[in-house]
Amino acid sequence: MTSGIRFDRVSVAYGKNVVLDSLDLTVEPGEVMALLGPSGSGKTTALRAVAGFVQPVAGRVLIGDRDVTGLPPHRRGIGMVVQQYALFPHMRVSENVAFGLKAQKAPRREIPGRVAEALEMTGMAAYAGRYPRELSGGQQQRVAIARALAIRPGVLLLDEPLSALDAQLRSGMLAELARLHRELPDVSILYVTHDQVEALTLADRIAVMDRARLRDCGSPQELYRRPRTEFTASFVGNANLLPVTVGSGVGSGVVSFAGTELEVPTGEVAPGATATLCVRPHLVGLGDGPNALRGTVAEVQWRGSTHRLYVDVAGHRVKADVRELRETPGLGDEVTLHFAVEDALLLPAGADGGVVAEVPGV
Repeated sequence: MTSGIRFDRVSVAYGKNVVLDSLDLTVEPGEVMALLGPSGSGKTTALRAVAGFVQPVAGRVLIGDRDVTGLPPHRRGIGMVVQQYALFPHMRVSENVAFGLKAQKAPRREIPGRVAEALEMTGMAAYAGRYPRELSGGQQQRVAIARALAIRPGVLLLDEPLSALDAQLRSGMLAELARLHRELPDVSILYVTHDQVEALTLADRIAVMDRARLRDCGSPQELYRRPRTEFTASFVGNANLLPVTVGSGVGSGVVSFAGTELEVPTGEVAPGATATLCVRPHLVGLGDGPNALRGTVAEVQWRGSTHRLYVDVAGHRVKADVRELRETPGLGDEVTLHFAVEDALLLPAGADGGVVAEVPGV
């Protein structure tokens, strides 16, 4: 079955309320694309438009080379997994997995083999005779994935599939999904999540959504290391975003932050322009060093292997993730933070996440 998904300027609205605005995005065959964004950003609406559960008011949805915009869900050749599992409680595991095959009127003689194949792939072969109530949450999710895979879809839609699991189960399922992707290299996966760790772990590319629009798109490494907007910087990972004014000169130069001069790569930002300085908290050190910022400790959080320091610097809260400290500074103590020139990124003023053209696949 031909894989790949194409959103061709897709818009969805309920009355005057636009919930997806001119989405233009391609998921390549065999690619894992994560739709990442806060609640209400439009990511689940986009997935439901592919599934056929919502009808666009404008634009087209294509799966492979087929325009499926007007087709009902059962004719689109997709597999879908949602966070509530949606297993039938009166059916055994094998019957749940066979449900989609029967709905598609697969040859009766093929169904047992394809059910066994899907259960084996998800590590649930030994539980074929059990009912959903006899399974853990993680096992139920595996069955839901097996049911989606049994129909051998060209496209697999995952809508917050791990959000109902606890942290340990979620970590295990992330590894399982990564393994499944390696075993199914021709299946395109559209993965909706608000969890940045899931997106960074699984996705070949991430489409960042906010307020019904696509704000940024690129590989996890691109979006984390070189975000193009303040929204991307703050939502993909965590970031210190500080207002600065660019000094004279072009290229690697100087910016002024609250009266302190800092050396950062200024790129093509014009001298004298206002901009936003982006530095990831784990790249901020404690103590003397280049680009020193002095402030007072507002909060200290112990996170096991690290301490998160919140330091007030000239009225701005700067975060620093440092290796676990034997002695932590007290609230109100004066400290010095620093960061390397190469660890800073300058975002032009107004880089707030307007609609962007997507970045080609990697």
